Amino acid sequence: MLRTLGLVVVLVGLFVGLQSIYTVDEQEQALVVVLGNPQDAVNEVGDDDPGLHFKWPFVSQVYIFDKRNIEFDMAPEEIQAADQERLVVDAFLRYRITNPLRFYQTVINENGAQIRLRSIMDDSLRGVIASIPSSDVISGQRAELMERVQAQVEGQVATQNLGIEVIDVRILRADLPQQIANQVFQRMRSEREQEAARIRAEGEQSATEIRADADREATIIVAEARAESERIRGEGDAQRNAIYATAYGRDVEFFEFYRSMKAYELAIQNGTPIVIPPDSEFFEYFRSQSGQ
Repeated sequence: MLRTLGLVVVLVGLFVGLQSIYTVDEQEQALVVVLGNPQDAVNEVGDDDPGLHFKWPFVSQVYIFDKRNIEFDMAPEEIQAADQERLVVDAFLRYRITNPLRFYQTVINENGAQIRLRSIMDDSLRGVIASIPSSDVISGQRAELMERVQAQVEGQVATQNLGIEVIDVRILRADLPQQIANQVFQRMRSEREQEAARIRAEGEQSATEIRADADREATIIVAEARAESERIRGEGDAQRNAIYATAYGRDVEFFEFYRSMKAYELAIQNGTPIVIPPDSEFFEYFRSQSGQ
């Protein structure tokens, strides 16, 4: 009987002891709540107190929160930009629990935090994107956009005092809905084709004008070159005739002899028969040994 009673006492003591202790990992922080009233925060951000800890048995509850950065992904949603275009925006944020007591009092747990942060993110995204055109969201100012969204999220989190710190806000995707994207693509393609046709037509017109100018200049150059060649040829002929005239005036007999020799060179070729009277003037220089 005494042995059984002792065993019961030991078991009860062991159970009470187990209810009086809890452990906190290095990556965790804990909040001790006694009868619904928060009492103590253990190993919170800025402290280094992990390990074994004690609490009141049965009346105390320990809530464990993550001490690391927590990532929260937003579901993709359609948001209207300043130019009335609707965009599908996919974003996420990272936060950290810095005050377990305030976190427990405002959102209780991570599920409650996500509900609150989803509302804050939605308001911030819609407010910022509604103030700028869709083209800037899609292509040009993504970094500036994320900075503005993060600033608004941090402001609302600080105002509501949720016991968390916003680490980062990122927009993964900001695109047009598929149906609208197809329509925009077709419109852009049509505009580019029209622009290409206009540029091609302007190019053809410029090419035609350049060819016409080149043909006109070529005609002018050829005509001027032909006129210059005729002038030079005429001057050469005049100089040649002047030389001939001068030579003829100096020695008429020699000039006639020279012309006869040139005529013999052109007329008498090897194997060429010539029928001509012996007393012909063509051979007058062959009838005299002295060449007279």
